[in-house]
Amino acid sequence: MANANRAAGLAPVQYLNGAPWSGQARIYSIAAAYATKLAIGDPVASSGTADASGVPGIVRAADTGAIRGVIVGLGALNPTAMANPANLDQTIRPGAAQPTVWYAMVVDDPNVVFEVQEGGTPLTAADTGLNTNLTITDANNFLSQVVLDNADKAGTATLQVKLLGLVQRIDNAYGQYAKWLVKINNHELAAGTAGV
Repeated sequence: MANANRAAGLAPVQYLNGAPWSGQARIYSIAAAYATKLAIGDPVASSGTADASGVPGIVRAADTGAIRGVIVGLGALNPTAMANPANLDQTIRPGAAQPTVWYAMVVDDPNVVFEVQEGGTPLTAADTGLNTNLTITDANNFLSQVVLDNADKAGTATLQVKLLGLVQRIDNAYGQYAKWLVKINNHELAAGTAGV
């Protein structure tokens, strides 16, 4: 059975110790002038700024380099609401400057394991333990479209994510669009390790 092509960025599923993900995340700000679309599942990096209240800022991560965490919630105007009061169905921050600061809930714990779809030439069992980068693309109107960059796989410690293994589900197998468990390897809060 072929794997379904359902890219959704990175989704937190558990911790490295095997415990299920608790739902914990931290609030970050997105500057009103920032003109890049953001979605749930997008990896982000620190912007080096903060909002007027001191909430640290973020930007979408690049195809290479360190990652701060992954967005699991977005909201406009109010950092406690995590919703857009003008449109409660909206799950993305538009890719244009906004009239106000937006806020995101970001999973920034370096010990969280994420599920992500692969892209490109399919990975194999021999790739488990290697590191790779992500392919960062704009979200559709609902979810992140970020996938693994299969071509970048290597043992290099500065690559963005570590391949921990294939997601164990009846609808997932090695081949195109397979879903993998990964941890952020090049994390802003923890040093990366070489792949094995």
